[in-house]
Amino acid sequence: MNTEMLRKWIRADDGRRTGSHAAPLAASSVPAVGSAEAELAAVRKWIRELEEERDIVRKADRCFAGEARW
Repeated sequence: MNTEMLRKWIRADDGRRTGSHAAPLAASSVPAVGSAEAELAAVRKWIRELEEERDIVRKADRCFAGEARW
């Protein structure tokens, strides 16, 4: 795997997210208890971010698996 390819994926991912890498859902980002819709929206956003991270890891895994010469 080319290191530049991984750097490109990380830069693309950083452009879509606003927090630190793999940061859990912070208490300050969770809306008030009375706002179920807002809380649901925040959780859905967090799930999308986790799915993007998972996809990047899968892409990297495929590249590394292709380079393995056992």
